[in-house]
Amino acid sequence: MEPIHLFRPQYRTEEALAEIRECLDEGWTGAGFKTLQFEEAWRRYAGFPHAHFVNSGTAALHLALKLLKERGGWSEEDEVITTPFTFVSTNHVILYERLKPVFADIDDYLCLDPVSVESRITERTRAVCFVGIGGNIGGYRQIRDLCRARGLALILDAAHMAGTWIGSEHAGVDADATAFSFHSVKNLPTADAGLVCFAREDLDREVRQWSWLGIDKDTYTRSVEEAATYRWRYEVRHLGFKYHGNSVMAALALVGLRYLEEDNQRRREIANWYDELLRNMPALTPVPQPDGFRSSRHLYQVMVDRRDEMILGLNRRGIFPGMHYAENTSYAMYGYAEGTCPRAQQAADRILSLPMHLGLTRCGVERIAQALKETMSELLPHY
Repeated sequence: MEPIHLFRPQYRTEEALAEIRECLDEGWTGAGFKTLQFEEAWRRYAGFPHAHFVNSGTAALHLALKLLKERGGWSEEDEVITTPFTFVSTNHVILYERLKPVFADIDDYLCLDPVSVESRITERTRAVCFVGIGGNIGGYRQIRDLCRARGLALILDAAHMAGTWIGSEHAGVDADATAFSFHSVKNLPTADAGLVCFAREDLDREVRQWSWLGIDKDTYTRSVEEAATYRWRYEVRHLGFKYHGNSVMAALALVGLRYLEEDNQRRREIANWYDELLRNMPALTPVPQPDGFRSSRHLYQVMVDRRDEMILGLNRRGIFPGMHYAENTSYAMYGYAEGTCPRAQQAADRILSLPMHLGLTRCGVERIAQALKETMSELLPHY
């Protein structure tokens, strides 16, 4: 029987090749041809006033923090409240800017707990970085209101949230900066790319220089807008980064965006199958979803005892789930905060991400549910 894996990216190959062919025929595969088209398409789709296409979600998150720090006049060792329950890039970018990650605990949704966040605010707190795990919004709205009341910047790590809607608004439209990932396993897959969306127009203008080594005009703009005599001339205003996206990745993203709502609806259908089939398994608890939003459903996560043994049992049955995430303070570099987020540690010991991708069928989900039941019966005799 064919194995069922956690992720399996799906591309509309012929449409993608047609978009990429335009880049090759034009002779322009770098920034500025398809990247500008994608930025405009994203703004129309999601309602963000600004969007800048970069080479990864990590780059997007770093640029968001970098520019808010620069414009906010933050000092080294100022604090950013963040979650320990995330991929490490969320917290690495805080250290890139010589700021201090202050870890708050999580809630039942696996997102930052608003009560814990408020308790960690000090006179040195400058921002909160909220991560929407699996597309979940958790207590995002309460934390947004808290940031506004306390004068803190709000950064949304929306790596899992392409196509997550809160009421009639896309998640992150009301944040100071929002970072998306378009890695190959994400809901809008390329090979790797990202997007940073600032609320402020001046930051959107400036980020285009920071992502291109601090150069004040990118090569594409100079090639199509300036007088031919001085196309080579530019100024370097910042010690920037080579974080810009390219037109090949943007071509893949343009195709993916056409189908994002359809694909996310399919993911929600798969999640509903899981909800139905796992309902009578008392040893297993799906992560809840709050009211008032429509999730991208990047992940379907459950809590289960003896998780590592469960994974091995599922593997023997041809099911290959995942684990999102290890609690970051368990890593040596963040060990200074070990023990400060007990709920995150408990979740990290029990969390299991079940297969979630567009290739799953009802029969596949039934097979996963049966494998879970059999494995639990082995490991938990009284189940």
